Amino acid sequence: MPLISIVVPCYNEQESLPIFLKELDGVVHAMTQTHPDISFEAVLVDDGSADATLTVMKAESAASHPYAIHWYSFSRNFGKEAALFAGLQHAKGDYVATMDADMQDPPSLLPQMYEILQTEDYDNVATRRTTREGEPPIRSFCARMFYKIINRISKADIVDGARDFRLMKRPMVNAIISMGEYNRFSKGIYGWVGFKTKWLPYVNVNRVAGETKWSFWSLLLYSIDGIVAFSTAPLSLAALTGIVFLPHRHPGIYRYPGQNACLG
Repeated sequence: MPLISIVVPCYNEQESLPIFLKELDGVVHAMTQTHPDISFEAVLVDDGSADATLTVMKAESAASHPYAIHWYSFSRNFGKEAALFAGLQHAKGDYVATMDADMQDPPSLLPQMYEILQTEDYDNVATRRTTREGEPPIRSFCARMFYKIINRISKADIVDGARDFRLMKRPMVNAIISMGEYNRFSKGIYGWVGFKTKWLPYVNVNRVAGETKWSFWSLLLYSIDGIVAFSTAPLSLAALTGIVFLPHRHPGIYRYPGQNACLG
């Protein structure tokens, strides 16, 4: 019986998490009607939330759902990448989906993603936004520039508008887990491991509740991590800069300790 794991990193999502799980209930119920041979589990990772997210997780795990809920909690906020990695490590499914709890990753796409993996020759189905409606213009501009830059200087396949929402077969998940970097950049790792990807476009969806946890500054630092992790261009630039600004001495002048300069 195939198992589908739903990995959901959460940071201060006390309002959106119950809405997300209710939507997921309906999707799972519909999928098990058409595919009675599959089962589901939800792997929720609390990334050191400052609100009642962990309390909500515990309550939902004890409530009635058409799937098992397993929750894990960090001692402090380590960031989404760490929570995502921990979720992948604990997921037991033959297929593993990664998605956010704010409903910007619509659970309603899961049936289509699963059908693609059953009928077409792909290892994972990934989603990308076709629009950035609702985002500040400066943020959208910087995001597009980031994708252009990193795809010019890196061999990683990073698609503009790519989300972390995707459904993967187990071999791809194992490959991702085997990459144990401390500073992770999942969008680059997904492309780096080299499995066949089917891109599923959809129109941008606004958060169902709460506020985004990504400030402009945190996104900037995250993009720098991605560029440094998947390109040698920063290292080459640093080396070139060091050579250009290296102090130069006259090749014919040398000095002995305690003596005046001599011409060689």
